[in-house]
Amino acid sequence: MIYLDYQATTPLAPEVRDAMLPWLDKFGNPHSPHRLGREAGAAIEAATARIASAVGDPDSKGRLILTSGATEAANWALQGAVAGTRRKIVTIATEHACVLDTAAWLAHQNVELVVLPVLANGLVDLDAAARAIDERTALVAAMLVNNEIGVIQPVADLAQYAHHAGALFFCDAVQGFGRIDLPLDACDLVAISAHKIHGPKGIGALWLRDGLDWPAMIHGGGQQHGLRSGTLSPMLAAGFGAAAMLAEQRREQDMLHINRLSDLADDLFEDWTLNGDRDRRYGGNRNLRRDGVDASRLISELREIAFSAGSACASGSGRPSHVLRALGLSEAQARSAIRLGFGRYTTQEELREAAALINQAAARQLEWA
Repeated sequence: MIYLDYQATTPLAPEVRDAMLPWLDKFGNPHSPHRLGREAGAAIEAATARIASAVGDPDSKGRLILTSGATEAANWALQGAVAGTRRKIVTIATEHACVLDTAAWLAHQNVELVVLPVLANGLVDLDAAARAIDERTALVAAMLVNNEIGVIQPVADLAQYAHHAGALFFCDAVQGFGRIDLPLDACDLVAISAHKIHGPKGIGALWLRDGLDWPAMIHGGGQQHGLRSGTLSPMLAAGFGAAAMLAEQRREQDMLHINRLSDLADDLFEDWTLNGDRDRRYGGNRNLRRDGVDASRLISELREIAFSAGSACASGSGRPSHVLRALGLSEAQARSAIRLGFGRYTTQEELREAAALINQAAARQLEWA
């Protein structure tokens, strides 16, 4: 199997597996006062410090709260932001479902919602953003790297608009964390996830800038600064910490490798059209379309390759990608698009083999169309 779905999830790094395995036998509750508990608690504390360093906060200028994943973190950020007197959220049409669906739910709870359009290249319309963000705005929410088309949004500019209006800025940094620079100084809240950086599924985090008076989302034992109750998993935390440390250490090496693969992909898929801005993007994401091709049929025919037609979270809906439609593509064009994601463990030989098989299958479709 050639794996080209790195935006959906990444292979577990061997170093991460090694960090997690001992905690299958070390069963102490990390919140207990005895030796087993203190040992587990120390492991979580060390992992949290490693994650904070990878986020860009080695000096703990904010609080890093471990969550079940980025979806929980995004829900918490949006719901917490409108707990005060301001009741308006501004976000972008190409955001992940965990943001758009949460915002839509809040709109039914008397929260004003503005969903900003994007240009044909997938980047937000900054003029529209400047007009929409005002003194009523509680939160501006924007993704750093889009999960479907890989474009890098101007989050620092959006954060400046938010702060000028007295609003908070929340960044979904899931796809960019550990890969590209995160302008942490511009952010008030940041969501990240372990399984996008070769860590385990089931754990993520919400980073909160110091000084934020934030409401708890899960009540109970008061763990994690009294903001999120519940017994933490030392195994998952250790895995997340190892993945974050590895991403920080290997970042330059990984980026050089991904850039080489990205250049190769340009040559291998020259008959396809790239969706999203060509320059302002993360190179490990290639969203491509070829008119007349049925992407779903292509995926079902090529079972020796793991790739997708968009977000894994919406793959069963049967609807064309909301991201591609926001770019102005027709439904037919959106259904002709595939997403190829590659990273640390992808080889050039794998990419060449996958491209040959995808191009051949696409040519067969077009021949019989």
